[in-house]
Amino acid sequence: MEFDTVIHGGTLVTASETARGDIGIRDGRIVALAERLDGGNRRIDAGNRLVMPGGIEAHAHIAQESSSGIMGADDYLSGSISAAFGGNSSFIPFAAQHRGQSIDDVIATYDARAARSVIDYSYHLIVTDPSAEVLEDQLPRAFQRGITSFKVFMTYDMMNIGDGGMLDILTVARAHGVITMVHAENNDMIKWMNARLAKAGLTEPRYHAISRPELAEEEAINRAVSLAKLVDAPLFIVHVSTAGGAAIVQRERLAGTRLFAETCPQYLALTREALDRPGMEGAKFVCSPPLRDAETQDALWSHVRAGTFDSVSSDHAPYRYDETGKFMNGRDIPYPRIANGMPGIAARLPYLFSEGVVGGHLSLQDFVALGSSNAARIFGMTKKGGLAPGKDADIAIWNPEATRTMTLAGQHDSMDYTPFEGMELTGVPEVVMNRGAVIVEHGELRATEGQGQFVARAPHALRGPGHRVKELDPARNFGARIAPE
Repeated sequence: MEFDTVIHGGTLVTASETARGDIGIRDGRIVALAERLDGGNRRIDAGNRLVMPGGIEAHAHIAQESSSGIMGADDYLSGSISAAFGGNSSFIPFAAQHRGQSIDDVIATYDARAARSVIDYSYHLIVTDPSAEVLEDQLPRAFQRGITSFKVFMTYDMMNIGDGGMLDILTVARAHGVITMVHAENNDMIKWMNARLAKAGLTEPRYHAISRPELAEEEAINRAVSLAKLVDAPLFIVHVSTAGGAAIVQRERLAGTRLFAETCPQYLALTREALDRPGMEGAKFVCSPPLRDAETQDALWSHVRAGTFDSVSSDHAPYRYDETGKFMNGRDIPYPRIANGMPGIAARLPYLFSEGVVGGHLSLQDFVALGSSNAARIFGMTKKGGLAPGKDADIAIWNPEATRTMTLAGQHDSMDYTPFEGMELTGVPEVVMNRGAVIVEHGELRATEGQGQFVARAPHALRGPGHRVKELDPARNFGARIAPE
């Protein structure tokens, strides 16, 4: 068999196993795995390093306006380059609908923006205006295109669709084999806390963490899960930041609920003490849900080890520490007016490898699952996330012993800070490939603008028993059918 490329001399790692072997690549796909493969127009010596599926970043905000009109610093060129240097070969950023927009226009806008990407991409839609036309016509058209996930919000006045809106969305998702993602925080709890803090004159960045209590997340996760169970729809809880929220996810998963969840490196690496830096430096660490305390960190790591989370995603939200980002509303402002989010797309996998694998929390197989394979499975990227014949040759070769200090320059994004500055990490992705093409090689970018391709994703395959509400079971209710099959 003729190969375009052979990767040899490495240890192959997937989400289920580890073995010495070679990989043969032709026309951008893996076509052979063996103990030894000869030939290849190009032979890449892995040098006893780890050969793993390329990372899939499943939660990132790229070239996306916030509901208040702030555009993030990274477009699809800089954002995809940063992702590639972090060991990722594909990503699924958000395509955000704002009130009054059609889904068709949203997709057209992001298609134009994403054309600059150096890695493969898809979108999660953000739905904030679930009109009848959106639900009955526009969303099904997007699903046919291969956009098989979307996100809704339970907080932020301009994005919160309410419980009734969520039920409508979940019902449509269930009918079309689509997975709904949710930002779960209780909007009224947060507004009530903001008002009390403002009345007391407590408006510095440090109070951001206090303004969004752990209970606000825990209540909203419980409510979101209950709504999804009513219509037996799959649900994905994004950026879980609390021990109580993680415990709800763990309990419901064990009960058979169609539930998935993620946490993020910032909740494992940082605490709310970062918000208390001098002056307005704490603004760099304003994100929602907020950073918590060390006790919560320990609990989240326990849930990572226990398998509560399907992925660890960056929630890359790149707002610069200047008037274009964090301080678009001015410098001397209360914390609710500071742009909400932190960068981290290049730091996600290096942090997870160093603190997870080297730190003894995770096996290599866990690392691959949390960083790539689970996202491919859940979000329908059937050709990604594995090392097997027929899969795209999306591959990252990691040096597990190399160390480096996290710096802004090393993120290769358009930001002016990194919240991980100065961290000493072990484990470096030295070579990253996308469909057989080397895009990063020993610290050098080899990709060209626009070589990434849109990935049409498969419908979500329902697994497990799910949840049948008695009142919606036709067998128990005189044959009444009031929910989609």
